Amino acid sequence: MLITGGSSFLGRHLAPLAAQSFDVGYTFFQNDPLGLPFGRRLDVRDETAVTQLITQFQPHIIIHTVGSNRDAGLDAIIRQGTQHVTQAAAQVGARLIHLSTDVVFDGTQPLYDETAVPTPITEYGRAKAAAETIVSQHPNHVIIRTSLIYSLEQMDRGTRWMAGALQKGQPITLFDNQFRNPVWVETLTSACLELAANNYTGILNVAGRQEMSRAEFALKMLDWWGITDRETVTIGPSTGGHWPLDCRLDLGRGTAVLQTPLLGVDEVINRFKSAHINHK
Repeated sequence: MLITGGSSFLGRHLAPLAAQSFDVGYTFFQNDPLGLPFGRRLDVRDETAVTQLITQFQPHIIIHTVGSNRDAGLDAIIRQGTQHVTQAAAQVGARLIHLSTDVVFDGTQPLYDETAVPTPITEYGRAKAAAETIVSQHPNHVIIRTSLIYSLEQMDRGTRWMAGALQKGQPITLFDNQFRNPVWVETLTSACLELAANNYTGILNVAGRQEMSRAEFALKMLDWWGITDRETVTIGPSTGGHWPLDCRLDLGRGTAVLQTPLLGVDEVINRFKSAHINHK
């Protein structure tokens, strides 16, 4: 198995878990937070480098997690990178599992099932929708559409940003009219590995079954991490139209296909609290 983007939040959780069942390699762009012997530096925009690495490693399965939603070069990273990985996957006959997003939609017609046609309104959404089209040309593929990824053991990037801003006394607005299906990173990693070992092909929604506003989710994460100083927090609607409002996903097919339970945020928090009580 080759995992692109081993330095990503998902990749950092996925690679060590995958190594328990597979002969794993992973890639990183600049820094390798895992420091494992099977990590390799790779810029997915470099077609030659991608081809050389994949043909040398000869993976049976590629899980493509590389992406960016804030880089000036996000379009090249997502579109070109996906094109290069998909081409190389075809050359070695690998199963390709590609991580996509719920923001390929404009957020006006939830719940979105696997047949919903992308209607992106952001540069990131357009790039991810284009990447889906590229991957769909590969016969043995899975496109996972997912949502906000979090952990209760390692702070996700969004929560870390909020914590830093609050510590500096900077204002934060939490939107109460944007709705998503936050997904526990352990759910997503388990689903990726389950899909690596079965024959499902096509698009699959994999997210948490609890539908939440961005504000509600953010407050639960701040509560979990014990961040109580919130004098600069404002809760209100998003009015700028920069991001889709309601990208809730229909999880019916994912629930039927996967043995991995698509737990909601409250279910995950309660599990952690119960485990803590039982360990006392």
